[in-house]
Amino acid sequence: MGKVDIFESPIHLKIIRFFHENQASIDTPRGVATWIGEERAKVSACLEDLVKAKILVAHRATSTNGYSYTQNEKIISRIDKLLNQK
Repeated sequence: MGKVDIFESPIHLKIIRFFHENQASIDTPRGVATWIGEERAKVSACLEDLVKAKILVAHRATSTNGYSYTQNEKIISRIDKLLNQK
């Protein structure tokens, strides 16, 4: 699979919107998949894309990974504008 535009991908957008609306949450791939109604394998790959894009922060542990929203105000502001255009 080639480079994905995360703002054109429906699953990426659902994840971004979930964390943007729940900025204090930390959740696992299973939890995020449940919240947004998508397959866990697809959600896991998308979560990693969003970590690379610095939109999410990975909290890695031996048993599972958790993900949380960036605390970077510039990124949050940009995402807010992009989500309002969608």
